[in-house]
Amino acid sequence: MCPFVDKIMQFVNEYYLDPIFQDSGYNPVNTLTWALILGICVFAVAKLLDKWKVEVDERFVFSIIPFILAGSSLRVMEDAGIFERPLSYLFITPNIYFVVFVATIICLLFSRWLYSSGKVTDWHRSFALLGLGWFTLNIITLLVVEDIERPFTLIAILSSGTLFAGAVYFMLEKAGWSYVNDRLNMTIIWAHLLDASSTFIGVDTLGYYEKHVVPAYLIDLTGTALVMYPLKMAIFLPVIYLLDTQFTADEESRNLRTFVKMVIIVLGLSPACRNTIRMALGI
Repeated sequence: MCPFVDKIMQFVNEYYLDPIFQDSGYNPVNTLTWALILGICVFAVAKLLDKWKVEVDERFVFSIIPFILAGSSLRVMEDAGIFERPLSYLFITPNIYFVVFVATIICLLFSRWLYSSGKVTDWHRSFALLGLGWFTLNIITLLVVEDIERPFTLIAILSSGTLFAGAVYFMLEKAGWSYVNDRLNMTIIWAHLLDASSTFIGVDTLGYYEKHVVPAYLIDLTGTALVMYPLKMAIFLPVIYLLDTQFTADEESRNLRTFVKMVIIVLGLSPACRNTIRMALGI
């Protein structure tokens, strides 16, 4: 019995705990596990918002973006060594997603309470402002302890990601692909091309390395992180098409579609923001 337990603990330590404690990235086992947990959480949170009668529409998605920026900058604060162990483990992926989720839910409930009590007339705005305030506080903290060493990376990533997104929009719009005219769809494309740009600039020019399994394999295979651009489009253009053609039966399906799009934006914009801030500060 003991050897069996020892093997289980060795497996858990190797594939789950060590990547968190050592911040060493991902492996095939924990990648599949986190993906499964993410899928379960997506449906659970969607049901929770429905129970609270929070309409998951375009406005709600855009009010979440400040919290994505706040979570990403919080992750950079851990990269900068601002948090001591064991507190720092809370701000390493995947733990940080749960921390940011709890904080976001608290801000959401507080904003809704302000609205229901008549203290504000627009809870979306109050909610977004809370996230923006959190993000601003994080940036101020980072600038107190770190200097901006590579300001060009911010310009390079934003400009290249936006230019590529514009090129994709132009080509798809000319081809008659109407889904590209949806603002959430373009936000997905823009967020993930920003992530691709941050990976390309970080890996190919600044000596960083990719921690995710599939992108790391493809970068090693091709010898360049430029592969991230076609990889992103090969994944997310079909996903956008499926979401916009299959999740149309009723209002519940359409709400779920919008929620999934929000999750996809989070998965692109979060690492893009973290990478950009981290590289700009030289961390």
